[in-house]
This record gives sequence, structure tokens and C-alpha cells, in this order.
Amino acid sequence: MNTLRKYFVLACLLVPFSLTFAADGEDGRHWRKVSKPILEKHCSSCHNAADKKGGIDFDNFYYIPSVVRRGDMWLKAIEMMETGEMPPPQKPRMEEHEKKALKDVVNKILNEALADPDPGASVMRRLSHREYTYTIKDLLDVDFNGQKFFPKEGSGGEGFDNSSGVLFMTPLLMERYYMAADSIIRQIRSDKKHWRELVSTSYRPSLLRRSLNWIQGIFSDETPRWAVPVSRARQVVVPFATRTYRGFLTQEEETGLIDFFNEVYFEKELWKKRDGFDQAMATIFKRILVSPSFLYRTEINQPIKRPYSISGLELATRMSYLLWSSMPDDTLIQVAYREDLHDPAVLNRETRRMMASPKFHRFAESFAPQWLGVEEAMKNPQADKELFPEFTGEVAAAMRQEVIDYFKYVFNDRENLLELLDSDYSMINGTLANHYGIEGIEGEEFRKVNLADYGRGGVLGMGAVLTATSLPVRTSPVLRGQWVLEQILGTPPAPPPPDVPTLEESEAADSELGLRALLEMHRSSPACSGCHAKMDPIGFALENFDATGKWRNYYKGEVAIDAASVLPGGHEIDGPAQLRKALVEEKDKFAENMARKLVSYAMGRGIQFTDTPTIRAMKKSLLESNFNSKEVMLTLVNSYPFRHRRSDGTDAYAKK
Repeated sequence: MNTLRKYFVLACLLVPFSLTFAADGEDGRHWRKVSKPILEKHCSSCHNAADKKGGIDFDNFYYIPSVVRRGDMWLKAIEMMETGEMPPPQKPRMEEHEKKALKDVVNKILNEALADPDPGASVMRRLSHREYTYTIKDLLDVDFNGQKFFPKEGSGGEGFDNSSGVLFMTPLLMERYYMAADSIIRQIRSDKKHWRELVSTSYRPSLLRRSLNWIQGIFSDETPRWAVPVSRARQVVVPFATRTYRGFLTQEEETGLIDFFNEVYFEKELWKKRDGFDQAMATIFKRILVSPSFLYRTEINQPIKRPYSISGLELATRMSYLLWSSMPDDTLIQVAYREDLHDPAVLNRETRRMMASPKFHRFAESFAPQWLGVEEAMKNPQADKELFPEFTGEVAAAMRQEVIDYFKYVFNDRENLLELLDSDYSMINGTLANHYGIEGIEGEEFRKVNLADYGRGGVLGMGAVLTATSLPVRTSPVLRGQWVLEQILGTPPAPPPPDVPTLEESEAADSELGLRALLEMHRSSPACSGCHAKMDPIGFALENFDATGKWRNYYKGEVAIDAASVLPGGHEIDGPAQLRKALVEEKDKFAENMARKLVSYAMGRGIQFTDTPTIRAMKKSLLESNFNSKEVMLTLVNSYPFRHRRSDGTDAYAKK
């Protein structure tokens, strides 16, 4: 009997393995026979469980599903293999037949995985503080700064604060939501006209009704109730909750709200007070504002395994929070209800309308500073106040506004995203002009100013970027080079080896005069040369800008700045103007990176392998339309992931 039990347990343990091998099939056996030996020969010495350089352990990829799950990483690995970046120069080279064999197998696996469209994971997410602020503004016409009132949020995905991975709900935040709802409704009630716009009806029991209630109270302990106040409350509550929840109420939701009104108005005996009806309505509004249906962007989770189209109202909500950081307006709701918003003609028409709205400024305000990584640096500047006393909070605020206004102008008016990299103008005011050393600009109004004679133009000449990529006491060519690779080209360098000291640990790093020589020494190390050869030349070209973005021709001590460098590939440049021209030539990388950022921002999550077709389509749109901003936005809203979802808990690769 014991022997039989042992065989039964062993069989149970072996079943999953046998199923995996069966599902893996011929392709899986070919992968292990052809590809695994190549990886073990050229890659596993660095990318293994012990070293795991770049966070990659190639020993883990034994079955095809594991390859598919990290498809984005494999696409990058194949690209680096083809360009010769991997294996690194000090390692043995791959033979051409090995490259071809690995590339063919990986591409076959990934292309088959992408044959069936998949929108990726759809995660219910809370409104970000920015979205809460604008939603309250559009819903109730109340100015409430959620970013200052609520606890600070982080950033996730590709660096955006609307990513579902960082939108946690904590007891402290929930408490603040209650406080915010109370503050908002109090503000509305303090303005009688505003309150009557929200609550268009009122009610106070007549003398006869009060008398009947008094008589009933003598003969019965039951709380008196009657229909008129309930009917009037329903007239206000149902439309308000429908707008607030961004969808039609279920019968359960409507009944719950009306029952709550009954409890507050009748059970709490507010009907006895002169303003009892208004007090009850205020309490219901507070309840609605702390409801998960308001605080979270929810979508119907259908009980099917295949992806499906989201509803018209859900698509309208995705559009409005992408373009306006807020709820849909009445026009979009009517279109979603009466027309087919999935129809490309209707969808494109509404997208263009929304992009022409003044509310589209919110997209620029949210997307641009976070994409460029300057949001926190401008809100909490780190520049040393003794070394840079002229860098005030007013200057930092102006720098942030320059980023927003410039991005909006390029996106909406110029419609050419390449001008983000290279132009001869920016949007500045008197404060920023004074900091940049530009004469003839007065006042606090931001306007388009030609900067051809000041070494500026595009995002590389913006004070916000130059300050965010500097240290408190000096510039940092490494940080600036790394920033360009990451934020502009989407090709971040690998993390530094753990046994290599940082530049800040060297005394010479405190002096800008010796920084170039120090970096050249740092680059001579085989462990550092690969990454620094990419980063340092970019940073040197920007050395004419000091740590607060001001132009300079000399370091302290009247030593002339040498902004000449040689980019990888042998491209010689001398200063920021030539660097901008060189970056414009990197159209493929910039287009793909911009596509990734827009997809991540729109979907509220990090990029997944299933997003590859969408990113390729958006990249193609940019390249073929001369980087037309509106065309790429239309490509995004028409994309499969933006218009579809799959139910929570379904695994896209379960069948693989």
C-alpha cells in the first residue's frame, strides 16, 4: 500500500512537467537543442543566477513560455547582438551562423506569440492626485489641489504618476479623501448660487406635514416617511452619481444611495431642520465622492478568456483621462451613448475635438515634465543656494512652465515632434529670459522667443532639463549623457558594476576643471568603457550650460570650456547645436521611445511584450508622417490595447 501511494505521489508530481513538455512541442525541443547551447557559450558567463548582470539570468529561459513572457527583453537582446554590443568587446565574438540561428528561433517564437492580438493586463486604478484635481474641477467647478493635499505619490511604468503600479490606497489616503470631500462640499455650500446650480431643487415640510408627523409620533414609534423629499432627492442624486461614476448606475447603486438619503433625512430627523434637505444632500454628495466608483477607474470584467472590446463609456473615459486628465464631458458621453465610439471616423473626430480644447493643456502639463524627468527637480530644486543664489523658486517654476508651454506648442501648433529635439525658439517669460541672459523680454507672460543666438533650442537647452541633470554644486556630463540616452533615445546604459567607485567618491569630482580628465580615466577601465563611451561625449557637448542652465564660456578661473567630443560611430560634434542635429538623425530610436512613453502613459502601466505591435505602428506613423504629433495620437487611440481589455486573472500565455 505504501509503495502504491509513493507511485501515486510521484505521478502527480510528474504530470505538470509532462504537460509542459507536451505544450512545448517541437519548437521547445528545437529551442533547447539549438539556442540554449549558444546562450551558454556566449551569454551565461555574465547573465546567470549568480552574476545576473543587467538583471538578466539566461539560465531561466528553458521553455518557450518563459521566452514569450520576457519578449521585450529578447527583442532588445537580439538588437544588441546584431549591432555587436553583445557579447561585449572583451568577450569572444559570435559566429554569423550562431547569430542567425538564435535570431531566427527567437523571432519565430515571438512572432507566433504576437499572432493573436492581446491588450495586455488591465488593472483597475485609482485616480492620480492630478486626475482627482481636474475631475473635481470639471465635475463641481471647485479648485482643489489634490497634489498638495494628499500624500505624495511615486511614479511607475515609464516614469508616470498615473501608473496603476504606484496608485496604492492607504488608510491615511482614505482619511484624506473623506476630509477632501467634506472640504469640497463645504466650499460649494458657502456659495448659495453655486449650491443651487448643483442642487436645483429644495424641500421643506409644510405645516400640514409637520402636524401629521407630530400626530403620528404620539401614536407610533415608527419614523415618519413620505415620498416628496425622496423624489426630489432622486432627481438630483441619480444624474450626479451617473456623471461622477462615469457610467450608468446599477439598480443596486441607485437603491443604496436613495436608502442612504432616507436614513440621513428621516432616521436622523434632518427633516425637522430648516435646511435639513440640503444637509442630507450634502451628506450624500460626500458619500459619492468617497465611493470606489469615483476614486477608481473601473471597467466591466467579463467572464470570458478572450480579449474583448470595452464599452463606449469605458472608451470615452480612457480618452478623457489620456487627453484631459479628467472625466468625459457631456458631448463625449452623448457620443459614447448614441454613436459607435469604436468607429474610427467617430473616434478620430472626437480625439481631434478634444485635442483642440483648452483642456488639452493638461496633457502637456502631465506628460512633458514626467517624460523629461524634471517634475520633482523643479518642485524641489537641489541647486546649492550659496553657489547659485540667483536660482530661486520663481526661476524653477518658470523653467517648469517653459517645458509645458513649449511641449504644447510643438504638439498642437507645430505638429512636428522633431522640434522637441532641435529648434531655434522656446516659450519663456521675463524671469526666465533674465536667467538665460536674454535681453528685451519683460513681464511674466510666456511667449515664443527666438533663441538662435543663445545656444538654445529644443528640450536640451531648457533650464529644467539642465538643472535636473546636474548635481547641487556642479554639472555632471555623465548624468546629462545618461538622460539623453534614457529619456530621448530610449537606450539606457547598463547599471555600473558594483565594485567600481562612483565619481562622487573622488575628490577631483568636486572640481569641474578636472572632471573631463577624471572621466577619461574612468572610461579607461574595461568595466566602464562601454557605457561611458556613450554617455560622456553627450555630456561634454552640454558643458556650456552650468548647473542651473545658464550659458557660460569659461569654468571658474577663466579656463575655456571644451565642448568638443566624438559620439559613438565617429560623429564629431562641438557644442549643443551640433548635438541637437546629431540627435535628430536618430529618428528610429526617438520614434520608438516616444511611442513607448505614450503607450505607457495612456494605459497606466509599464510596457509589456504584447504592446510590441502597437509601438511598431506608432513608430511607423511618426516616421512616415514626419513626426506628426496628432497622427501618432490618433494611432494610439485606435490601437488594439487602447480599445480592448482582457478579464482580470487571465494569463495571456497560458495556452503557449
